[in-house]
Amino acid sequence: MIGYLAIVGISTVIGMVISGKLKTTFRKYGNIPMSNGLTGAQVAQLMLDHHNIRDVKIVPRKGTLTDHYNPLTKTIALSEPVYNSISISAGAVAAHECGHAIQHARKYHAMHLRSVMVPFVQFSSRIQQFLFFGIIMGIGTEILNSTVGLGVLSATFGMTALFALITLPVEFDASKRALVWLDETDVLKDGVEYDGAKEGLKWAAMTYVGQALSALVIFLYFGWNLLTKSSNKQLA
Repeated sequence: MIGYLAIVGISTVIGMVISGKLKTTFRKYGNIPMSNGLTGAQVAQLMLDHHNIRDVKIVPRKGTLTDHYNPLTKTIALSEPVYNSISISAGAVAAHECGHAIQHARKYHAMHLRSVMVPFVQFSSRIQQFLFFGIIMGIGTEILNSTVGLGVLSATFGMTALFALITLPVEFDASKRALVWLDETDVLKDGVEYDGAKEGLKWAAMTYVGQALSALVIFLYFGWNLLTKSSNKQLA
């Protein structure tokens, strides 16, 4: 249990550092306007039109860094600081979310696989919460000393880790599509504008890298404990 808490603690600190760097970067370029004067919503619409995607809606969403693309409703939700802003950060985020819409329209395999996995990951998350609730209530020793308990934890965190790893190419590809389009169409000028968008999207991607590494290490931790316990039982 101590090992698990140590992993969670280290992962949390790393996540906070990356998140802090991301917020600082987006705040920095959120104060620098694009020379074209377009808002994030207008950049998104231009990119969709350029790729002949006509069935995706662009809507505002409350909050900060809450931007996302929903493949079920074919909706790009842009946070308030992005939807109406003419900043470099707004243009980069809007283009990135359009990258996901393009992936969906072009049937990008990794994105389809991630979508298929969503209900399984949600189920795994509920199982994890149930088991950790048991640990908090004082039966943690029984769970962590049980082959069945360790097996369930290994399986559910294995699903979480796999989902996080599959998410990486989806996010990196969306950013790549965004940066290529922003450069080729000259929506962002070379220099501060393009470099700012590239830096912002890099740190956004790093948040997913951190999550993937954390999920993988936790899976390996419980998997190793399961193998060790199984081996000890066989020797006994």
